[in-house]
Amino acid sequence: MTASYTPAYCTSYTSYARRTTIDVSIGGLAMGSSHPIRVQSMTTTNTLDVEGTIAQSIRMIEAGCELVRVTAPSIREAKALEFIRAGLRERGYAVPLVADIHYTPNAAEVAARLVEKVRINPGNYVDKKQFATLEYTDAEYAAEIERIRQKFVPLLHICREYGTALRIGTNHGSLSDRIMSRYGDSPTGMVESALEFLRIAEDEGFYNIVLSMKSSNPLVMVEAYRLLVVRLAEEGLKPYPLHLGVTEAGDGEDGRVKSAVGIGTLLEDGLGDTIRVSLTEEPEAEIPVARALAYRYSQRGTSTTAHNEVTLPYNPYAYHRRTTRAVANIGADFPPRVVADLSAARIVEPSQLSGVGHIYDPITDKWATTDQGCDHIYVGSNPLPFMPPAGTRQIVDYATWRELDDRFYNVPLHSYADFVGGNERHSVMNVVRIFAEQVTDEAVQQLDQPGIVVLLATSQAHAMPTLRMAAVRLMNRGCQTPVVVDRSYRDIDADVAVLHASTDVGGLFVDGIGDGVMLDLGDLGASNRLAFGILQAARTRMTKTEYISCPSCGRTLFDLQETTALIRQHTDHLKGIKIGIMGCIVNGPGEMADADYGYVGSGPDRITLYRGQDIVRRNVPTAEALDALVDIMKDDGVWLERSSA
Repeated sequence: MTASYTPAYCTSYTSYARRTTIDVSIGGLAMGSSHPIRVQSMTTTNTLDVEGTIAQSIRMIEAGCELVRVTAPSIREAKALEFIRAGLRERGYAVPLVADIHYTPNAAEVAARLVEKVRINPGNYVDKKQFATLEYTDAEYAAEIERIRQKFVPLLHICREYGTALRIGTNHGSLSDRIMSRYGDSPTGMVESALEFLRIAEDEGFYNIVLSMKSSNPLVMVEAYRLLVVRLAEEGLKPYPLHLGVTEAGDGEDGRVKSAVGIGTLLEDGLGDTIRVSLTEEPEAEIPVARALAYRYSQRGTSTTAHNEVTLPYNPYAYHRRTTRAVANIGADFPPRVVADLSAARIVEPSQLSGVGHIYDPITDKWATTDQGCDHIYVGSNPLPFMPPAGTRQIVDYATWRELDDRFYNVPLHSYADFVGGNERHSVMNVVRIFAEQVTDEAVQQLDQPGIVVLLATSQAHAMPTLRMAAVRLMNRGCQTPVVVDRSYRDIDADVAVLHASTDVGGLFVDGIGDGVMLDLGDLGASNRLAFGILQAARTRMTKTEYISCPSCGRTLFDLQETTALIRQHTDHLKGIKIGIMGCIVNGPGEMADADYGYVGSGPDRITLYRGQDIVRRNVPTAEALDALVDIMKDDGVWLERSSA
């Protein structure tokens, strides 16, 4: 019997309703569910460069940043915060400052007297990470908690005295050896890492706290935040505001897609009170992305539907793909498929399919397919005037399909009404377009047949809850018909469309829902690229190299943007490889937890190279590091020479 789950992490599963939180005061800025979703970022300058940090902070603020975070890796940087804050105030900028602390409780205690908020990482505030497996008796473990208390309570007292807010910010990749040994490298471990500190804070009567559960893997991030909310309620702890972010998202469209898949999914759950989008770009470039994500929810009505009116046939705290039957190469264990929507295009030449990953050579009369070649093509009522690439099925509107000479290698698309009305059917594959609002129990019964693929659409502008509930109805009835998600974003700004699609579609795949996707942004190449990008960000289909690169900060030991671009230039043809590019040891082997290879700053002009979390070469001169990284890949047999085609 399939287990059922109550989505206790959200107020409403069927539509948008923001989770109710306590208010937190950060200087003159209020945060929590009764206030707008706040937007923040982090400086990348050396904190000791006071004027440079002030200038960069001003650029961030003028772009719309509401909180400015600055690294304070030692007492020297913590003391510099006083001058940065004073310089901003002298210039008329009152935006709160946040001190970012790793490893150094004494720096946190200095900073808490000088700025409006301090962020600590529970994985390294007291514990040190040696990647060791530790065993504790219950008494020994309790003694470790008491050690945390002794180190942490002085900071709480200072924060109370000075009115300073606190973020307890867990990062997936920097869980302590103690937490890893007891709870594993898991969302449960992430949550427990924060709760150890939070319980102490509540014991001390300190509640001016924001929480975060960040990861470079959107699936892990989503699961951890959901679990955190449930655990807070179960333990009777206060409902604290949540800071959302995907760590080390990268740059360009990939970074935006990855961020939106993680952040957008949680915003759809009603979770999130402040956003930081971590891009390997200038920090002011992060702000428009975060504002666009937040703005979508400032325009939403609030549902009054209680979450306990819905039970889920899947576990929202642990990924599992919905079980479906195979129809041709869609569903079951096949990777999610990408369907290119050519129905509104005028395709007359084979060369026009290059944008969807199929390259035609007229000299040899042969097709070549890239790693991001679409799997199927929807042509509406306009079949291609040439043979499509081998293995790529042409999906044709039913009325047109009936008139074709070749009705086997072409597949019909039925409207739901015509399908149940007795349309002739293909012997292998029939695509049935149905709107999520039409997915009743009767419709599920009609669709639960071999040879059917559902093309699931919705008329709702905010698609995620409606599409997700339709999938839940299919699952509750035991229907194993594959589902391809159909979304169009022709009528909105292209940059915003990337974020909305990544949320609406990516959020479904994060929950294990979806066997394919068909996107229409009004541009064939952009639509195809984004579809593959969303599947990769949701960790369901890897078709290109992924870069887990931090957004840089004052700890960074090399030019991160330039280095990321150089590594990308030499490795972006390596399908499915994940490369972590980290500016310093703080954001090193831990933060790139699921990378295959790592390039980490270990000192001025020195790089340490990793295979997974294992060091392969230490202190390589920067000028030699890229070649050394390539050599490691060659030794592992994963390196491919770039095609000259």
